[in-house]
Amino acid sequence: MTEHPDLDRLQRRLAEFAAARNWQPYHTPKSLVAALSVEASELVEIFQWLTPEESARVMADPATAHRVTDEVADVLAYLLQLCEVLGIDPLAALAAKIERNERRFPVPGAQGGQDAGGEGQQADS
Repeated sequence: MTEHPDLDRLQRRLAEFAAARNWQPYHTPKSLVAALSVEASELVEIFQWLTPEESARVMADPATAHRVTDEVADVLAYLLQLCEVLGIDPLAALAAKIERNERRFPVPGAQGGQDAGGEGQQADS
């Protein structure tokens, strides 16, 4: 089984990588958000013309799986760097967001729940 590095350690490695190359002046929030958007778009590009069925099997093709994995890593790297620069704890932010969405979108049928699964509503962006 593969050992999973912890998030703090990965953020430190990314910061050290950038520092060793003197890239910090370019790692402004604006630049990191732009890079994140570009990398997310590269991930979208892989799936753009696939049917839903094809997209569900994308990891079955080793070459495509490698591309998807690389783009996911790029998106995560820029997101973690953005969090570091802005002082955001990404796991705490995600936990808080899930809690807000659980309150906003209670389970249908539960007291105060939405009818028909909250059709037409989306989670907070």
